[in-house]
Amino acid sequence: MLDAVLNFLSNGLAGASGWEKLIYTLVVTHITIASVTIFLHRCQAHRALELHAIPSHFFRFWLWLTTGMVTKEWAAIHRKHHAKCETPDDPHSPVTRGIKKVLLEGAELYRSESKNRETIEKYGHGTPDDWIERNLYSKYSWQGVGLMLIINVMLFGVIGLSIWAVQMLWIPVTAAGIINGIGHYWGYRNYDCTDASTNIFPLGIIIGGEELHNNHHTFGTSAKLSSKWYEFDIGWLYIRILETLGLAKVKKVAPAPKFDRQKAVADFDTLQSVIANRYDVMAKYAKSVRRAWRDEFDHLAGKAKLEVRFLKNARKLLQREPGKLEAPQKQQLVELFAHSNALKTMHEMRVELGAIWERSNSSREQLLLQLQDWCARAEASGIKALQEFSLRLRSYA
Repeated sequence: MLDAVLNFLSNGLAGASGWEKLIYTLVVTHITIASVTIFLHRCQAHRALELHAIPSHFFRFWLWLTTGMVTKEWAAIHRKHHAKCETPDDPHSPVTRGIKKVLLEGAELYRSESKNRETIEKYGHGTPDDWIERNLYSKYSWQGVGLMLIINVMLFGVIGLSIWAVQMLWIPVTAAGIINGIGHYWGYRNYDCTDASTNIFPLGIIIGGEELHNNHHTFGTSAKLSSKWYEFDIGWLYIRILETLGLAKVKKVAPAPKFDRQKAVADFDTLQSVIANRYDVMAKYAKSVRRAWRDEFDHLAGKAKLEVRFLKNARKLLQREPGKLEAPQKQQLVELFAHSNALKTMHEMRVELGAIWERSNSSREQLLLQLQDWCARAEASGIKALQEFSLRLRSYA
């Protein structure tokens, strides 16, 4: 009898090897990640897709079992994060709260905000409110993770406690910590959107595609988080599989620009496409600025008054959105522009281009004339990088 008890505590009912326990842990944590990104994030919080009842109920049950998170609370907190991003009202911004706080205490910030009934009522609309949600998932949120603990111990014995602990830490570390923290602090940016979001890594596998956080904040209602050819969003792969099986319906993805290289002049289609794809437009303009910098660098480096440190800093400032520059930074650019009319023109034209889709009081005809005038001046500037960008801009279709 004692031997049987000891054997159960050591191996559980499954009698799994170490490798099998590791594979089980990786699989169940990945299913949890997929449930968060597909169901909670893209479906519930942003309405980017609709899910059939089968995967929807599976995801809800699995999240109850492995996280204890309530759908309405998660969606509400995330929607508030987008609405108040990088402000003191943002539930988990490293810009206002510090990277250490969000990275190490992200789960605590989530729990604290979940107690704010104003947040839940204002931002939690449209989430499940059926019998099972009211009487099980929301009412007994901790009992699910308790059941998961029992299952793991029954399957694997004492080591099941460690497997359960990994499961319980997976979302607080990866989502509440890494995505909400590092995803607004470190990484690369495809688009200069208004917040500090970054893409942590181009291969979105470990966190289900959520690694592509800058893409998501730029196109918040897109079901697909990857946007460049070298980026991979495994969550989108799963959504496409569900869609093929008739278990999901994608409602929206980020706009993909189309071009008509034969266009001689910008027209209303160009204007509409430029406004719809403004983040792509400005990302390409940033590349043109980098090219203009390379063309001007030898000339600038020959100026005795300009130090290497100053040039490196000025190069970074040129890449930033003009509206985000502080007064001292603007003064540094003024000093730079005194030595380079080309870079001054690139900077000023960028400000003008961005203003086109911000002029809500202008008619379509007025906006089109402004765009056409912009292109004409760009192509007459004598700046090769600006000329080539303008040719691309007026070919948007």
